[in-house]
Amino acid sequence: MLFYEPLFLFLFGPAVYLIYLFFGEVRLRRAIILFAASVIFYAWSEPVFIFLVFASVALDLYAARMIVASSEQKQRKLWLALGVVANLAILVYYKYTGFLALNLDALLKALTLPGINIPQIALPIGVSFIVFEKITYLVDVYRGVTAPARGPLLYSLYVFFFPKLLAGPIIKYHDVARQFEAMPHADVDDFVIGFSRFMLGVVKKLLFADTLASGADLIFSRDIGSLGFTQAWAGVLFFTFQIYFDFSGYSDMAIGLARMFGFRLLENFNMPYVATSITDFWRRWHISLTSWIREYLYFPLGGNRRGEARTYLNLWICFFASGVWHGAAWTYIAWGAYNGVFLVLDRLFLVKSLQRLPDWCANIVTMIVVIVGWTFFRATSLKQAGALLALMANPWAQSGAEIVIPEEYVVVALIAAAICVAQRLSLYVKDFDWASAAQRYAMASNSALSVLFLAALAKGLADPFKPFIYFRF
Repeated sequence: MLFYEPLFLFLFGPAVYLIYLFFGEVRLRRAIILFAASVIFYAWSEPVFIFLVFASVALDLYAARMIVASSEQKQRKLWLALGVVANLAILVYYKYTGFLALNLDALLKALTLPGINIPQIALPIGVSFIVFEKITYLVDVYRGVTAPARGPLLYSLYVFFFPKLLAGPIIKYHDVARQFEAMPHADVDDFVIGFSRFMLGVVKKLLFADTLASGADLIFSRDIGSLGFTQAWAGVLFFTFQIYFDFSGYSDMAIGLARMFGFRLLENFNMPYVATSITDFWRRWHISLTSWIREYLYFPLGGNRRGEARTYLNLWICFFASGVWHGAAWTYIAWGAYNGVFLVLDRLFLVKSLQRLPDWCANIVTMIVVIVGWTFFRATSLKQAGALLALMANPWAQSGAEIVIPEEYVVVALIAAAICVAQRLSLYVKDFDWASAAQRYAMASNSALSVLFLAALAKGLADPFKPFIYFRF
């Protein structure tokens, strides 16, 4: 069930919200309503996997209580390790078994040995986000950052909370524990602010991301011999804007829906395409993942406390792991390793070099690095990624066939680029009171947003549904 499907927009979402408002007089009842709605929301797409999640939730709760109850540090570490390994085992089995088997089969055949059967295992939606959030709970309890959940209902709601369930933001338990314990009651302001944010996300997804996705698919589905310099750049730029509007659109919908129910989720994007270095980009892009990696991988590896060489290695390992987390394919692994290299280069000299340039120039250099990375991310293979990058580096490369790119794709891409440029320009306006202006023009902006929202819904109903890019990550 997707947020912009008619089933959610016109039946599930309104029904759950009205039940929550009119029957959630007491805190416990609000928790039960949200939990039941979240389970139905997830079971609609994953009726089998949900039972495994319930079993792992029970293990988390037991392991957390044993961590607190154990008097010896060794026992506490063993219970933490058990919980973390059990969660990672779910991720590895569902996400990486096929990939590992496929590569083992290729290796055996290269050695002229008999191959193996490649298991066909369906990847449950949101499995990476679910596993990472469950690990944060166990680590938070072990570190003493938070107490174990007061009951199975609250922890289960944290795991299944449907606004963020499919693609984040990745919520750390200690950031939202008090909210889930208090179970806030939504008011009119929550609805207005939340629904406005939700509409913005739908507009981003349906009007921008889905149109740009068609442009990217048009290029990336072609034989590389039929492409030239212009087509290669067009396809990669289509995807560059697509992934931003798609993923930030989902985050807007998730944050907006949560706000409608009275919950505040942390922001996941902060104008990433205005970044002036790769380090700056990762402070702005998928903030919840970057924060998770810093707290639960970079710091445990030693962070920057064990000398420069170890710091560089830790940075690279973290973003290599980020690539592995994103998907079971060599393209994602290459993308993670590539970003890790540039983060190390930032530490070594690149940030200082970029700081000597005008901001707009540093932004262009950073965006070129980011765009090259997105080429790996979107490509179907390393071979395709390499061939596209070779075309992008050769202005004289001519296409081997006439490829007509519909004008609407180009127009939407230009509007998307203009929005990112406007974000960049907004940083130079130092003394303007944005908060006051937002209040002054709130009615006009919400009216315009409502019109775009209706247009997005009309487009969504007319065109085939395109799932979120991070739908099965």
